[in-house]
Parts: sequence; structure tokens; C-alpha cells
Amino acid sequence: MARLLFVLNDAPFFLSHRLPLALAAQAAGHEVIVGTPAGDGVDAIRAHGLTHQPLPLTRSGRNPLREAWALLSLILLFRRLKPDLVHLVTIKPVMYGGIAARIAGVPGVVAAISGLGFMFIRKGWRATLMRSLIGRLYGVALGHPNQRIIFQNSDDRDSVIALTGLPLAKTILIRGSGVDLQRYVATPLPDTAITVVLAARFLVDKGVREFVEAARALRQAGSPARFVLVGSVDPANPATLSAATVDGWISEGIIECWGQRSDMPAVLASAHIVVLPSYREGMPKVLLEAAACARAVVTTDVPGCRDAIEAGVTGLLVPLRDAGALATALHSLIKDPARCRAMGLAGRALAERAFDVRQVVACHLQIYQEVSTRS
Repeated sequence: MARLLFVLNDAPFFLSHRLPLALAAQAAGHEVIVGTPAGDGVDAIRAHGLTHQPLPLTRSGRNPLREAWALLSLILLFRRLKPDLVHLVTIKPVMYGGIAARIAGVPGVVAAISGLGFMFIRKGWRATLMRSLIGRLYGVALGHPNQRIIFQNSDDRDSVIALTGLPLAKTILIRGSGVDLQRYVATPLPDTAITVVLAARFLVDKGVREFVEAARALRQAGSPARFVLVGSVDPANPATLSAATVDGWISEGIIECWGQRSDMPAVLASAHIVVLPSYREGMPKVLLEAAACARAVVTTDVPGCRDAIEAGVTGLLVPLRDAGALATALHSLIKDPARCRAMGLAGRALAERAFDVRQVVACHLQIYQEVSTRS
């Protein structure tokens, strides 16, 4: 079996999105190594019986010397460990790891592009310049002759193909990282005031401002609903909101904040409606989890978000950056609990058909087999 090396720039993200796959690969006989920066989550990775390799990768990239060292470190690591297969996850590991794998002669590469990042949302000449640079880096990173590139939605795939000329035959669509349907179970709607939850990092690009504006409008109109943020600010992301801004909303009485939570099944069980007015996603895991827990969803009609629901059946779509439309959609569900229940049940059925983590793991193991066979 293959020596398989995962490369990510965030250990908690590995635990929340790739742990079941790594454990399944290990159970299938692969030697599994997980490369992430040191810090939170590393002990948990080791506690699952996986080998951890510290990496000098950061989530932001503002120091050219540090970025060059990150790339060189990956080249040296690949040459030392001699993995048969590397699985690169998220933008920076895909770009740096893809280039390093070609230089180091890694036999096989799997790249998971789970969203294109804020540079594909922003407007203006700087964003255009950065997209051109990212396109050139992707062109090199995705040029390994024995490589499969996994996308979570067709819009992201088509954008990367247009930027790089990537052959369609090297790409595969898998709708997200899957949901454990035994952990995320359908529960009855709570017998409390209608609770609307946005669970995400507190970023402008997640539509947090639009959510707060919609909540303010609904509160002023006399809505009895509770509006809740779950998550935290993210200083490493240039789109982060400040803690002072969030505290101001709380003090104003518009929203509640439940902070960063690890018990998402319990959070979703406390909700009636789950909202994500994001500007763009790969495939938002929280919407897949909401569906599995039989919760109606309101989200934006943008890549990734619209792919996570069946519009009008499991949830509602609203236009991008439109707090008024978001308020209208939320009001229509707040006043109609029966519709919330019906959408939730349809969401659970969708999760069972399309989002079961066991299906996602099986698809990945098949990809590993195909790439390993060709190497």
C-alpha cells in the first residue's frame, strides 16, 4: 500500500474535514502522515494514531521570505519522506505542494480545491492582478502528469480551467467532505422561540454584516425570533470583522453570540433555521450538517452555497449582498414553522442521498487507488 501524506495549513481544519478519510485510508493499509503547522489540533491528530509532521505553512501570505521557505520546506520534506502519494488540501497547500511535488518527483498527487478564496470575490485591479498570479501558480501546481484535482462545485472547476487550461479529464467533482449521518441526526424543532443561526468565521465574505442587517430589520418590525452567531473572528484572514464590531452588535441587542463551538450537532439541534449569506464557497460544510439535522436553510445564490441545497425544497436562495432579500426570506420561514419542518425533512433526505461521509470516503479511496496504480 502507499505512503500517503496529507498537506494542509490548519490542523483543526484537517480534524473537521479530512479525519474520517485519513482513518479510512489507514484502515485500508496506507501509511498515513499528516502535515500541518504546529499548534492547536496536533495532539488530537496524534491521539487518533496518525503520524504528524510539522510544516512552516501559514494561512496568510504577506512575507515573501517566509513563503519561499514554506515552498522549500515542502520540497525537502517530500524528498526526505518519499511519499507515494500526496493529498493537498486548500489553496496554499495545493499551490506550494503541487510545485514541490513536481520538483521532488512525488509519483502521484491529489489536490482538493475546496473553494477559491477571497481573491475570486474581490473587485478592482489588485484582485485582478492577484487572480492572474494565482492562475499562473495553479498552472504549474496542477501540471503533474499523474494528478487528480477534486472540486466541490462546477463553478470553481470551470474558473480554474479558464485560468490555467487544466484538462477536464484531470478533474473530479465531489460535493464536499461529507457528513457523519450517525452523529448529525434529524431532531424535532425545539419548542422555543424561533432561533436563526449563522455558524461561520466572522468574516465580511461570509455575509455576517448582511445577516446582522437582516436581523436588525426584523427586530425593528417586531419579529420574536432570536438571531445567533456561532464562531469567532479570524485575525489571519484579511476579511475578518473586529471583535469590537461583534461586541457592538451584541450590546445593541440585535444578535446573540455563542462563540466558537465544537458541539455542532447540539448547536444545530437548538436552531430552527440555519443561514449562510456567504459571497462564495467550495461546499459549505455547515449547510450539509444543517441538512443532515433536518434544518431549513437560507443561503446565497452563489457558487458552493446553491450547490448545497435544493432551492425551494430544502431551503431558500437569496441574492448576494442583499440584506433586504435575506430578511424577507427569513421572515417567510419564521412565520411558517410547518414549512421549516418540511424543508428540514427534505434536507435530511438530500443528506442521505448525497452527503454521507461514507460515500465521500469511498470516492477518495478509489481516486487513491487509480493514482497509485498509474505511478
